[in-house]
Amino acid sequence: MQKIAPCLWFDDQAEEAAKFYVATFKKAKLGPITYYGEAGATVSGRPKGSVMTVAFEIDGQEFLALNGGPIFQFTEAVSLMVKCETQEEIDHMWEALSRGGEEGQCGWLKDKYGLSWQIVVPQWDEMLRDKDAARSERVMAAILSMTKPDLQRVQQAHEGR
Repeated sequence: MQKIAPCLWFDDQAEEAAKFYVATFKKAKLGPITYYGEAGATVSGRPKGSVMTVAFEIDGQEFLALNGGPIFQFTEAVSLMVKCETQEEIDHMWEALSRGGEEGQCGWLKDKYGLSWQIVVPQWDEMLRDKDAARSERVMAAILSMTKPDLQRVQQAHEGR
């Protein structure tokens, strides 16, 4: 059991979203589904017998999707980072997660449910901390100029090409 796991609040798409995320990531699985009983339905205003929560896991990270109604919406204040090692992985994650959603700058996107994601490459942190300020600045400029991350372009910027 994980000590900390995100709970993602949806209007009524928790099951659909959980299945989408599980289908998008290679190492993912759907977990138990709970349903609103009499007490929960009364308090929440959700229909008795409708899906309340859906547990799912991505790469060992546990998540819970909750159908809580339209009260709260996702914002960019919280995003999920996907660390990609190859351009092929970046392309897959970008295409899958942005389909029906919204592409943003610097590897940020919103999926079709409004959840914000960052498609990143772990090595970029090292490049941004480079002791050579010119190299670091070129990397930052390259990242800021992109929507979907381009590994080769950032590497070239780091090397000064």
